Amino acid sequence: MSYRIPSPPPSLDELAKRQQNVVTASQLRARGVPARIITGHCRRGGPWQRLLPRVYLLQSGEPTPEQRMWAALLYAAQSGREEGCRAGAVITGAAALSLYGFAAVPRLPAVTGVDVLVPRQRRLKDAGEVRIRRTERELEARSVHGLACAPVARAVADALCEWTADREAPAPVREVLREAVSRPENRCTVRELAVELVESGLTGEPRVRAALDELLAEERDLILEQVGSLVDEWLLPAPLNAPELRMRGGTYIAVPDLYWPERGVAVEVDPDLRCVSEGEAAWVRGGQHRMEYLGIRVVYVSGARLAADPEAVGGELREAYRAGGTDVVELLVV
Repeated sequence: MSYRIPSPPPSLDELAKRQQNVVTASQLRARGVPARIITGHCRRGGPWQRLLPRVYLLQSGEPTPEQRMWAALLYAAQSGREEGCRAGAVITGAAALSLYGFAAVPRLPAVTGVDVLVPRQRRLKDAGEVRIRRTERELEARSVHGLACAPVARAVADALCEWTADREAPAPVREVLREAVSRPENRCTVRELAVELVESGLTGEPRVRAALDELLAEERDLILEQVGSLVDEWLLPAPLNAPELRMRGGTYIAVPDLYWPERGVAVEVDPDLRCVSEGEAAWVRGGQHRMEYLGIRVVYVSGARLAADPEAVGGELREAYRAGGTDVVELLVV
């Protein structure tokens, strides 16, 4: 049996280098620094300074923007334990977007407030420029310049919550949403962003909803363009784009993305990309069920599957067109 010898905790010098000279009182005590030394070093003219409750900067002079971020994170994460407790807090909102490098938000030196997300049960108050935000969901963290930040979608939602609270102030809503999904390093999809905005209750804000609808429409148009290329590649006739289907008496059925009326075959592309609320999703599902009930063969195409295996999707479209619908009721195509 082999035994793993635990590595010793980093020394104060190593810890200070890792955290840009910002440490907590518990970290200092764990390395043998008594409280009287901390107090003495933080007196006027001393070599250290207190940035936040139980958070110290081991140097004199003005802290850098990065050191302010470290102080905010350590203040929110500390609970009398060792430095590993930083998993209990993440930087979010505009400060996180600035760390991610978003061009639509002020650069890091201009960030005056730092939002930090912590579990709901934590008893912690705002301090200085640190604003505590609580969540009932499990915290997720991404390391950005060594700092724990919320994922891009969550950081965007928290920033928008702050901005939209002041309805008169201008806010780069559209620019931030576009940047969130357009930068490859962000690894944020339109669907992830939509889910986070719904969870945060932001889709009721006209500015946010308009910008999100624009992104969703563009994503669907891109997928439909790829489906159209497959239709051409597999030598299928051109389908109708988004026709409105009704019964002979005028009863509404659905608006499929693509439809071959001569074969009774419809294509539905990623309904999640046009359904923000549950009511909208229920409306789309109702149309799909009505089409299937009336004998229309419905092919469901997701963007993820299309990207992973376009050949399989093309084969499915050709097979559906060949087989056609079953006992399709005669419909009006508007």
